[in-house]
Amino acid sequence: HNLLIFEKEGVYLHTNAKRSNQDTAIPGFIRIVERDGEPAMEVEHQFDPGYEPDWAVISTVKQERRQEHPPVREKGTVLNCQWGSFSLPLSELYSLRRARFSLGRNFLVLTTRGGDPLPPLHFQRGGARELLKAMQRYIRLAPSPMDGRLFLAYPHDSGALSQSFDELHLFDETSADLVSRFIQDPYATTFGGFSKVTNFFRGALPHTHQESPLSNRSPQDAHCPHPADEEPGFELITCGAELGPRPQVKRGKPLDNWDQFLDPEGRVTDPQKVKELVFRGGIVPSLRREVWKFLLGFYPWNSTTKEREDILRVKTDEYFRMKVQWKSVSEEQEMRNSLFRGYRSLIERDVNRTDRHNSFFSGNENPGLALLHDVLMTYCMYNFDLGYVQGMSDLLSPLLFVTQNEVESFWCLTGFMDLVHQNFEESQEAMKQQLLQLSVLLRALDPELCDYLDSQDSGSLCFCFRWLLIWFKREFSFEDILSLWEVLWTRLPCENFHLLMASSILESQKEELIGSNHDFNSILKHINELTMKLDLQSVLCGAEAIYLQLTHCKLPSKVQEVLGLRVPCSSSDESPNSDVTSVRRTQKLHALQLYPSVSVSVSHSCIRFQKAFPSALSLISFQTWKIRCSGLSVSVLLQVL
Repeated sequence: HNLLIFEKEGVYLHTNAKRSNQDTAIPGFIRIVERDGEPAMEVEHQFDPGYEPDWAVISTVKQERRQEHPPVREKGTVLNCQWGSFSLPLSELYSLRRARFSLGRNFLVLTTRGGDPLPPLHFQRGGARELLKAMQRYIRLAPSPMDGRLFLAYPHDSGALSQSFDELHLFDETSADLVSRFIQDPYATTFGGFSKVTNFFRGALPHTHQESPLSNRSPQDAHCPHPADEEPGFELITCGAELGPRPQVKRGKPLDNWDQFLDPEGRVTDPQKVKELVFRGGIVPSLRREVWKFLLGFYPWNSTTKEREDILRVKTDEYFRMKVQWKSVSEEQEMRNSLFRGYRSLIERDVNRTDRHNSFFSGNENPGLALLHDVLMTYCMYNFDLGYVQGMSDLLSPLLFVTQNEVESFWCLTGFMDLVHQNFEESQEAMKQQLLQLSVLLRALDPELCDYLDSQDSGSLCFCFRWLLIWFKREFSFEDILSLWEVLWTRLPCENFHLLMASSILESQKEELIGSNHDFNSILKHINELTMKLDLQSVLCGAEAIYLQLTHCKLPSKVQEVLGLRVPCSSSDESPNSDVTSVRRTQKLHALQLYPSVSVSVSHSCIRFQKAFPSALSLISFQTWKIRCSGLSVSVLLQVL
C-alpha cells in the first residue's frame, strides 16, 4: 500500500556544490511517501544520461564507504544516486543542514545514519518549509546546540520523556560545592545543568548513530556563540503560525473637529481618542498644522493654550540661536572644518532635487528651498553627531509644506527624527534589524513567498531598504505621504506598523513575483517600479488586517516581539521597572484599547529570573528556547534550577 504525503516540483539536485551554477543543477521533484507503512523521502531528477555528472566519481568513493556501514543496507535503504534519483527511509535520516555556497544560494543537505551526505537540494520555487512539516509527521527535528544550521532527526517516542528529572543529576556536586562553584562562575554552573537537561532529551530518544558529525568540535566550543555573520539557518522555521482568516478592514473618517477635544484652557482631554481617530482616517488638511505639533511632541498633550504660547516663544529663541551659530562661520573657518563643509555640500545638493514638482519648492530662487536649506543646516548644529544624512530632506519637506513656518517645521523635524534617527546612523544596525523583523513577519504570513525570495537570493529584502529608511516617502504621492505619516506618528496599533505595511505590499505582489518567475535583478526592478502605483488606503487596510489576523492566533515569540505584544526578556537593560518596559506596556494598553480582543503577554518567568540574575538573562533566554524545542516549559526549567 502506497500513500503520497507530500510532493514538490522545482527542486534542483546540485552535482557540484562548489561551483553551484546552472550547469550542475538537475531539475526534478521531491516527495514523501508511505510504502507499506514505511515513510520515505524520494527525489527524482531527469537529465540526459549520455554524460557522467560531476559527482559520479564522488559517488563511486561513497559507494565503497557505504560498505563499511552494513546496517544501512540491512534496514532496506534504497539509495540510488546513479542518475540523480534516490530514496531514503526517514528512519535512516540522521540530520539535515542548511548550507550556503559560492553564489549565495541556500541548499538543503541530508545525511544518512551511515554518515553519507546526499547531493545538496535547492528549492527553486520554495517549498522547503512544507517538506519539513511533512517530515515532522514521522520524525522529530531538534536543533543542534552547537550549530544553529544543523537539525538532528529522531523518531517520535512518547515514552522517551517519562524518565524522572531525578535521574538527570543536574548538579552532581554536593550542595556546598555547588554554591561555591556558582559564586565563582555562575554561567558555567548554570549552563552545565542546562546542558544535562538537553542531553537527557537527546539521550532519551532512541537512535542508532554512534558518532555525531559534530564530534570534531571540542566541548568548550559548544558554549561559544555563533559568529555574528553566520546565517540563522532553519531558525526562521519556528516563526511560522497557524493563521486564521484575515478580517476585512475599512478606513474611517478623518479628524475634522479639533475643538471638541479641548477643555476651556486648551488642554487635549483625550489624546488616545485623538490618536485612534487619526489612525483610522487621518486629519483634514485644515487641522494638520495644529495636530501634527502634538503628534510630533512639539506641544505636550496636556499643555494649555497659554503654555503653548510660552513654548513657541522659547523654542523660537532657541532655534535662531542655533541658526546664528552656523551662519556666523566664516569661509576661513569652514575651510578648516571638513565635516561642516561636507554637511553643507550634501544639503545644498539634496535641497535642489527634493520635491521640486511641488509648488512650494518648484522654480529657481524659491523661498521654500531657502527654508529647506536653513532648517537642515540648523539641525546639524542641533545634532552635530548625526549631522546631515541623505534622505533627511525628504522627511523635512512635508513638514515645511504643512506648517509653512521655519521654526515649527524644525521642531517637528526633531520630533520625527527622534522616531527614525537610528535609520540614518552610519552602522545601519537599525535598518538591518528592521529588515530582519520584516523577514520574520513575512515568514509567518507567507512562507511560500519567503522561500521563493530566498531561492532568488532576495531573502534579505534589501529592495525594501528605501521604504523603511524614509517611511515610503518616494513610493506614494506627496498628498498620500501627508496622510500616511500622520497615521504612523500615532504609533498605533504598534510601533512597527510600517513593517506591516511593507508586508502588505509584498503580499500584494506575490502573484506577479512568483508567476513571472522574477530573478534577483527583475525583483529589484519590479519593486522600484511600484513607485506612485500603490493605493495608500488599500495598503493601510491590508496592514491593519494583517495585524488583526496575527494577533488572533498563537504566535512565535519573535513575531510577538515585532508586533509589540511581548516584552523581549533577552535585553539586559530592560528590567520590569525600566522606562523602556514601562513605555512598551503603555503601548500594549493602547493596542488593547484599539482592539479589545487582542491579547498580549509578558514572559513572567523571565522577569522573575531577571530579578535574581539580570546580567545572565540574554544567555538564559537562548537556552530556554533550545529546551522549549525539546518540549520542556520555561516554568519547569526555572523550578529545576
